[in-house]
Amino acid sequence: MTINDLNAYDRAAFARALGWIFEESPWVAERAWDRRPFRSLDDLHAAMTTVVEAATEAEQLALLRAHPDLGTHARISDASMGEQRGAGLDRLTAEEFGRLQRLNDHYRTTFGFPFLFAVKGSTKHNVLAALDARSRRSRDEELAEALRQVCKISRFRLEELLLKS
Repeated sequence: MTINDLNAYDRAAFARALGWIFEESPWVAERAWDRRPFRSLDDLHAAMTTVVEAATEAEQLALLRAHPDLGTHARISDASMGEQRGAGLDRLTAEEFGRLQRLNDHYRTTFGFPFLFAVKGSTKHNVLAALDARSRRSRDEELAEALRQVCKISRFRLEELLLKS
């Protein structure tokens, strides 16, 4: 798939092709479609990020809540599974898994959405340290950081889609 392919799609086809980029939140792609034509991956990502930034807080929270907890054994998207596998979250010891679950639960209870971290290039130790540190932030700080992390995740996913095609 190329930028030119995406530019040629109608709104529905564009949303089907990119609706998973922001964790099964096709409204991001649907709204970004209006900003076509895209000159580059950077241009497309900027348009999608702008949509997320302009969304209502309720929409942003729904987007964050669409993501799974890191290290979960529940059914998750193929994209999330691959990203978590790359960070070693599928190879946690029983102790690490218990710690991750406790931290995830505390984070979700504190902020009302799951801990988001763009794990590509990170290790399970980086993830656990970030989760521990970020749990002490204010809700506003963490909402902003979670949205930044979602945009980083989407960038990695767009690169996978467009640069490997």
